[in-house]
Amino acid sequence: MEKRLVITIILCILVLLGWSAFVSKTQPPAAHIDATKVEAKLPVITPANPPVESTPAQPEVTLSLPNAEIYFSEYDAAVNKVLFKERKDYILQLKNSFMLNQPGLRFKKQGSGPDFITFSAQDSQKRITKQFVFNKAGYTMELYLRIENLSNNPLKLTLPVILGTQDFSSANPSAPYEGLVIAGKEQVKHLSAKKELSFPEIKFVALRERYFCLITQPESSDYSAFTSKNNVQTAQIGIVAPEWTILPGKEITQTYKIYLGPQDLRLINGVNPHWTVVINYGTFDFISQLLLQLLEFIHKILHNWGWTLIVFSVVIYLLLYPLTLKQMRSMKEMQLLQPKIEALRKMYKDNPQKQNKEIMELYREHKVNPLGGCLPLLLQMPIFFALYQVLMRSTALRGAKFLWINDLAEPDKLFHLPVSLPVLGNEFNILPILMAIGMFVQQKFSMSQVSGEAAEQQKIMLIVMPLMFGLIFYRMPSGLVLYWFINSSLMLLSQIKASRK
Repeated sequence: MEKRLVITIILCILVLLGWSAFVSKTQPPAAHIDATKVEAKLPVITPANPPVESTPAQPEVTLSLPNAEIYFSEYDAAVNKVLFKERKDYILQLKNSFMLNQPGLRFKKQGSGPDFITFSAQDSQKRITKQFVFNKAGYTMELYLRIENLSNNPLKLTLPVILGTQDFSSANPSAPYEGLVIAGKEQVKHLSAKKELSFPEIKFVALRERYFCLITQPESSDYSAFTSKNNVQTAQIGIVAPEWTILPGKEITQTYKIYLGPQDLRLINGVNPHWTVVINYGTFDFISQLLLQLLEFIHKILHNWGWTLIVFSVVIYLLLYPLTLKQMRSMKEMQLLQPKIEALRKMYKDNPQKQNKEIMELYREHKVNPLGGCLPLLLQMPIFFALYQVLMRSTALRGAKFLWINDLAEPDKLFHLPVSLPVLGNEFNILPILMAIGMFVQQKFSMSQVSGEAAEQQKIMLIVMPLMFGLIFYRMPSGLVLYWFINSSLMLLSQIKASRK
């Protein structure tokens, strides 16, 4: 039974890892929106410049800030990408953020300074001026949209602002991490932009990728948000202002407060505590947040993320040690009962129901829980998946070095192979191999004295289990493998100590 449970756990790992790769792109049931209920309140949005990608023919304007380089496409007055100098030159692709959904308008740069840039465009009815003002010391900025009525008649205007385009295609390596956050009056929703939806009276909208995010908050809650599909693979996310009536010769100004930076809880909380809900690690978000705080606390003392993860592994092991001790005792008791269990299996081999009943009676008689040996492993699973999300999405661990590892958020890549192998790729990752060897030795110590078919099954599991775990962990973040390797090593030492006794 214990072997079957372990196999089930492996299958759960495979399913959950596959699920976590797409969790940011799927829409959870709790966040389901019935778009038909709000459709009448909002204007129908059709992309005026369907999916506009920056081309060599469109001039690119760059604004250099102390912590970032901002790249604009001039004709759209839109942000195409950001290079974060203080974050190891990380490039965030934004795909025409803050483009206005107004056909026929072509912007020109009007001026710039150390912390601002201005664009302007006009037609026969109106002049629109877009000014981006940046906080040079942080990751915040304001967008001011000034609309002037150049005609002799009142101008009624609804001005959609495209915040960005999300690409769901397999060609986009960031696709599994991209997501949408809508903060309404009553709740915050973590969604996917794959469906066309409308959201009235929003507080703010955020676009997320693996490490960075774009948060945009309009000046009032009268604004609405929408998602609009360009095609099967891409969709636009935008904010719609309420309809304005501008008298001849008059003007109005719309203001947006913006955070454009890393998904760092401390940084975002310092700007606006309400925006911290943007950071979400999925199903085990609460555990992930606690683990991240514990990791950051240890890191403040050690100043190295590799040693931080090792100490963290020891702390988790010590917290679970009473259960681990119970697990080892349960395994020892199961080993002592194996001869009797084998005898019952032979005695009732033609009557499986009677066989299971007698084995359960044997467990009750000796007060042995057949699942007791798996309890610590089951408790480790939420920690494992929570830590997986932290390592995959936390900017703190991106690029963190340890020994030969250049990035604890990526496989350890001891060296590159001359050819690419199926599953393994062209990288030789030593940590998963060491972990599999440790698991083999650990199983060897915990083998029961059995014979016949059970002995053959045990030998097969001795090889299959470490091999399966090695393959599962081979492409995982090296920080996660390091944690599991240290934890497994500590359990192995405990088993060796217990076996000597």
